[in-house]
Amino acid sequence: MVNRWGSSVMTRGALLVAALAVAGCSSQPTPPTLPINSLHRAARPSPGSPIAHVVFIIQENRSFNNLFMGYPGATTQKYGYDTYGKKIKLLPIGLKTEWDIDHSSNGFFAACDGPPSKLPGTDCKMDGWNNEVAGLHHPPNPAYAYVPRGEIKPYWQMARQYVLADNLFASNLDASFVAHQYAVAAYASATVNGPEGPWGCEGGKPDKTPTLTQARSIGKAIRTCFDFPTLGDVADKAGVNWRFYAGGIYDDGGIWSSYQADRKIFYGPDWSANVINPPAQFLTDIAKGQLANVTWITPTFETSDHGGLNADGGPAWVASVVNAIGKSKLWPTTAIFILWDDWGGWFDPVKPIYEDFDGLGFRVPLLIVSPYAKQGSVTHVQYETSSVLRYIEDNFGLPQLSKSDARASDPANDPAAFDYRQSPRKFTKIVGAKPTAYWLQLERAARRQVKPPNIIGND
Repeated sequence: MVNRWGSSVMTRGALLVAALAVAGCSSQPTPPTLPINSLHRAARPSPGSPIAHVVFIIQENRSFNNLFMGYPGATTQKYGYDTYGKKIKLLPIGLKTEWDIDHSSNGFFAACDGPPSKLPGTDCKMDGWNNEVAGLHHPPNPAYAYVPRGEIKPYWQMARQYVLADNLFASNLDASFVAHQYAVAAYASATVNGPEGPWGCEGGKPDKTPTLTQARSIGKAIRTCFDFPTLGDVADKAGVNWRFYAGGIYDDGGIWSSYQADRKIFYGPDWSANVINPPAQFLTDIAKGQLANVTWITPTFETSDHGGLNADGGPAWVASVVNAIGKSKLWPTTAIFILWDDWGGWFDPVKPIYEDFDGLGFRVPLLIVSPYAKQGSVTHVQYETSSVLRYIEDNFGLPQLSKSDARASDPANDPAAFDYRQSPRKFTKIVGAKPTAYWLQLERAARRQVKPPNIIGND
C-alpha cells in the first residue's frame, strides 16, 4: 500500500522540503504576492433566478449507498454480491477507519466487473467490490458497508429539510485528482488516477499524470500543469467573482486545491486573490457578509469523510459551513451544493452510466440546500459532478467549458429540486455544528504537524 504521494516512506514534511528546494532553483515565474481583494458587487443572475451566490462544498470519497442506505424514497440496498455469487449483508462501519479502499481506475474496473469482451467498466455486473484492494488491518469485505446514521445526522437532516439527489454519478470514473479538475473545469485533459508527486504546477517542474485512452487503458503521461479553460477563467471575463477555499497546497487537505493545476491561475493574480486558505477562513468571511458569486469549499483531512484518515469531523464541518450561510443576510440569495467527489471504494448497487471513455463513475451523494429548494425532496434526475458547474453557468450566463457540462442536467430545471416561485424559506439550524474558533484552531494545529494520509487510490 502507498499513500497518495505514491510513497510509503517519505513523510509529508520531507516532500515539502523537497518541493521548496525544487521551487527555489526553478526558472518558472513565481506567483505574485497580492493582498486579498475585497469582493466587488455580486454579478446579476440570469432572469428569473433569485440566486446571486452559489456555494459548492466538496467532500471526499463516499458512495450514495454508503451514506444514505435506507433513506426513504431513495434507491439503496442492504446487501451486495461478490464475484463468487455470495450474497453479502452490508455492515455498519463508521467514518473513522485506519484503512482505505482503492478507488483508482483499477478499483472502478474491479468493482464494476464487466464482461472481458466489452469496454472495461461497461455493462457492469456490480459484484466485484471484493476485488478492490484495501489497506492494512481492514475487516473482511470492507467495501460492503454503510455509515451508521447516528454519525451523519447533519447530512440526513439536510436531506429531510432540503433536497437529496439519488441519481448523480461522478463525471470521472476514478479518484479525486481528476474529480477536482471536473469540479472547476468539467474536464481533466484525459488524465487518470493522478500524479505521484505534487498535484499541480508547484515545484517549478510539475510531475506527470497518466492519461486514459479511448479504450480505457493507461496512455502517455502529461505534465500536471494545465492550460484548458476553467470556470474561474470564464467568470473573470464575465465579471462574476469567485473564491476557492482550501488548505495551502503543502498543508492539511491542500491536495484538493484544484486551481494549483491551472497554469493561468497558479501563476497569475487569482492565486493570491481568489484561492483562500485555510478552509475555515470561509466562516470568518461569511460572518463579515463576504460571499462571492461562486465559492468552492474543500475540507482538511480531518473533515473530509475520507477513509483511512481515522477522522469523523466531516458532518460537523459541513453543518458549520451551512449554518454560517443560513444565519447570514445572504441566505435568501444562495444555493448550496454538497457533493462527495468519488465513491471511495464503497459499495453501491446502481450501475454507472457510460457517457464517455472517462466517465461516468459510480453514484455519489448530492445535497441541495437553499431557501428555494423543495423541502424533503428526493430527486431521481440523472446528474453528474458537472451538473453543479452547469447550474453555475446557466445562472450567471457563462459558457459551457466541455462536453461534460454541456451534456449535464441543470438542477434549476428540476421541479423536484428548486422552486424559484416560492417565498424564500426561513433557515433551520443544522445539528452538530461547531464554532468558528474550533475550526480555526484545528487547522492551525494541523498545519504544524501534517501527516501523510494513509489513503490509496491517488487522492
